Formats: sequence, C-alpha cells, structure tokens
Amino acid sequence: METKNLETEVVENLKIVQTASRKLVRISDEEISAILNELADLTLDQKEIILRENKKDLDRMDSNDPKYDRLLLNTERLLGIANDLRKVASLPSPLHATLEQRTLPNGLSLSRVSVPLGIIGIVFESRPNVTFDVFALCLKAGNASVLKGSRDAHFSNVAIVELINTVLGKHELKGILYLAPSEREALTHILQADKYIDTIIPRGGKGLIDFVRANSKVPVIETGAGIVHTYFDKEGDVEKGKAIVQNAKARRVSVCNALDTLIIHLERLSDLPNLVASLGSDHQCEIYADESAFEKLKDSYPAKLLFAAKAKDFGTEFLSMKMSVKTVKTLDEAVDHIALHSSKHSEAIVSENQTTLDYFLKNVDAAVVYANTSTAFTDGAQFGLGAEIGISTQKLHARGPMGLKELTSYKWVVKGDGQVR
Repeated sequence: METKNLETEVVENLKIVQTASRKLVRISDEEISAILNELADLTLDQKEIILRENKKDLDRMDSNDPKYDRLLLNTERLLGIANDLRKVASLPSPLHATLEQRTLPNGLSLSRVSVPLGIIGIVFESRPNVTFDVFALCLKAGNASVLKGSRDAHFSNVAIVELINTVLGKHELKGILYLAPSEREALTHILQADKYIDTIIPRGGKGLIDFVRANSKVPVIETGAGIVHTYFDKEGDVEKGKAIVQNAKARRVSVCNALDTLIIHLERLSDLPNLVASLGSDHQCEIYADESAFEKLKDSYPAKLLFAAKAKDFGTEFLSMKMSVKTVKTLDEAVDHIALHSSKHSEAIVSENQTTLDYFLKNVDAAVVYANTSTAFTDGAQFGLGAEIGISTQKLHARGPMGLKELTSYKWVVKGDGQVR
C-alpha cells in the first residue's frame, strides 16, 4: 500500500472512530456488560475460526522465538479470555463517580466526576489476546479503541476484530473499534494523530516503547518493558528465596514481570547453588553470572547453561529462559544496582529483617515493589482489578497495573444560581 494511500486510510478511519465514540456517552453500563458477555459466548462459538487464523500467524514464526508463546492461542487460552471478558463485564463501572464535592463561599457547587479518557490508541506486539483485553477494558470505561498490532499477529487480530464488530453491529456501535493496518508505516500515522486520539499506550519491548515515546504527538502512557530484579539479602530465608526465584523466572518467561537478574548478598553466596538448582535441572535456564557467582556455581550448575556475565547481561529484559546473577556486599549496593538497570516495573527483596525490608521498599523506585514474594503477581487480575491494559512504568496519570479506573479521567461540574465574577 502506498504511503499516501495508507495515511488517507488511517485518517479516514480515525474520523469514523471519533464520530462513533460520541455514542458511548449514551449507552448504559448494563448494555456494555451485555456486549462483553455476548462477545465471550461468540468467542467460544467461533473458536475454530480464531485458532485457524492464529495458526497462519504461528506458521510464519520460529517456534523457538520467545515471541511464539505470546502469539499462541489455544482452546485453554480462549476459555481464559472468555472468562476474563465476563469478569470485566461484572466489574462496577468506573464512570460517573463523584470523586470530590464541595460548595464555595460564593454558593457555587463543585463536583469532580470520573469520565472516559476518550479514544485510546494501543500499540502492541505479537499478543493477540491484547485485542480482547483492550477492547473490553476500554469499552467498560467508556472509551473507543484504536489498535495497532504487529504483522506477527495480523491474521489473529483481523479474526478477533471481526468477531467484536459482529457484536457491536447488533448494538449499533460499529466504529468504536479500529484495527489499523499491520504495516509498520501505519504506526507513524497513528502516532501523529493528535486530532483524533487522546492517549497512546504502547505494550511491548523497550524498542517499541522508545520509538513510540520519541515519535508520538499524542500523549503516551508507557507500559510493558520489565527489567526485573530480586535481591536475596544476607538475612533471606533460603526456602522462601528458592520458591520465589523459581516462580518469578520460570512461571512464564515471555511476560514483563518475569525475573531477569538475581542479586545476592556476598555473605549468602554459599546458598546460590540451592537457590537456582531447579532452574537448571527442571527448566534449563541459562545463567550469566558475575565472577563471584560463577565461581560458586561452576561445580554444581550445568556447565552448558552457565556463562560468565558481560556488562550487557545486566539491564537486559531477556523474555526467555535466561537470567543474570549479580553479587553485592551491601544492601545499598543492591539498591544502587537496581537504580542503574531497572525499568521501574517490578522489584523484589527476600529478607527476614524488617528494617532491611522497610529500607528496600522505601528506596527502590518502581511501579511495584515486593517483600518476600514473587514479581509474577504484577498483574491487573492478581491485584483484583479484573484485568489490565498494561503495567505503567511512569509516574504521570497512572502507575502499575492499569485497570478500569486508570482508563478514566475526570471533569469538574460547576452548578450555580446566577453567580458572576
């Protein structure tokens, strides 16, 4: 598709979304919930079509690619998606809530009321489940959606959006969801569309997020990139630490809350082989260890999985069965290492010393900080939000898992009786 024609196509569709989005003000929460429940039913009824189209995408990707698992849909995952849709449908609406109310000395009544953000653009990589998640959360919060997926998930995304539009058509709401062309060139037109889109949320790796931030005229909420650390303190419990490290690293390596770097206190280096033993025996996890950690592991960890760490191995989001190990002499050194390499997503400590825990939780700057538990819990559903649109790693507007409330803004409603200034 020629660039000019592509730009015209994108802009014309954004105009349609902008017009259609006004209808969202007039529909009830009950109708929104009905749409999501109908979509859940249709997803399962049409699962063979979705899986057929998903296979077309999978067939184009190397099964050893870390993104393969993110791209994969199967019956179990579609059941989970349908359940998530129903869960979002059952959540209380975040709209029209009075956040603040007061009367001024001049008699004016002021209320601050929650409203939709408006039209939300989501730029994401090869995760077709995001199409469902984004649509459901945006709709429940009264927002229209503009989606820009990757070529990797093209066939899956097209099939999913067709299902969604089938349901929207029954409710005369077609147009509130737009799936932009999968060509990379379309992304530029989305990012420049500040007349039509209210905010952009990128979901993907650091490269995607950096590109969006650098090239967008539309306000950006950064999500996704997770360079995650767990610090095992000199007073850490070995059994807790072993379980936490294994869960954070091996539960699902392709997600943003997966562990990338284990930091261990020098005085507990003798426990390192035990802490990571199951990662080698059960998960064939490659470890990139600094000099001290390498010396401690070389006689116990599988040689084919153990490597001397280079500088680039710290501050890397692996998204695969790989992990680095850093040895520190003090708590402050651990905190400094995190500050240098963290993406401010999720950071954890394992310690039985309450003073140490308090210091870590206060001094580590991240969207979510953990004491004696796994970073795998950084998730909207796990936080009781029902679902999430992403994990915000910035400080403006929202931080951490972004659920329904985080997809709203507010407006001031002022009522008077003839007052003038």
